[in-house]
Amino acid sequence: MSDIVQYEVHGRVGVITLNRPDARNAVNGDVASGVEAAIDQLEADPEVWVGVLRANTEGQEKPVFCAGADLKAINSGQAGGLNTRKGGFAGFVYRERTKPVIVAVDGLATAGGCEIVLAADLVVATTRSAFGLAEVKRNLIAGAGGLFRLPRAIGQAPAMEMILTGEPLPATRAYELGLVSRLVEPGQAFESAMALAAQITAAAPMAVWESRKVVLAAAYADDDTLKQMTNEAMGKVMSSEDLKAGLTAFIEQRAPQWKGR
Repeated sequence: MSDIVQYEVHGRVGVITLNRPDARNAVNGDVASGVEAAIDQLEADPEVWVGVLRANTEGQEKPVFCAGADLKAINSGQAGGLNTRKGGFAGFVYRERTKPVIVAVDGLATAGGCEIVLAADLVVATTRSAFGLAEVKRNLIAGAGGLFRLPRAIGQAPAMEMILTGEPLPATRAYELGLVSRLVEPGQAFESAMALAAQITAAAPMAVWESRKVVLAAAYADDDTLKQMTNEAMGKVMSSEDLKAGLTAFIEQRAPQWKGR
């Protein structure tokens, strides 16, 4: 993995950093392959239970989490490199994952950058952040999930307005509409995202992963399917080693030592 995407492990948390601040963290082939490689590491490491995705905005006059696709790469015929086999755009938006990813946004997330945010499980954003799908202003389509994920996240009416005008949504409004989970002051997105990750990793990892799966399916599956998924999830956690660890810790009034199996 090149330095254009960095991956570090902090305890139970895998931290992925988009590192093209001079290009507003726009997605080119190196970013896409780097993010996919980072997610590969996150998913493969049994000691890491949650991911945090952030962006380096150092030196930017106005912070930009991600400006979307690198238009220079597209103009030079490299559009195909912005997608990966497993992850789709940016190596992330269609990636099947077991572990939740929290995105920490401190600045503008627009076009494909907003679609990266929409593909995450939880969003922590600062008050100076904004989210937009500006493709219509360039005679383009938000082709990486934004057209269907944004209405699910904030409702059809505000999503339709955002998509048809191309105008960004301030983070304060995104928080009110339910896209943003935690709204914090500028410069505090990563710290807050790590605090949220710590709360998640204090819970039983298998229960977290199985619960996430059902919650995501609730957007499109019928109740019978969701009931079946819930029962299957319950069966997995009830037959795991962590069930006894959790029950014993409760009886002994101490913190459990989860194994993730």
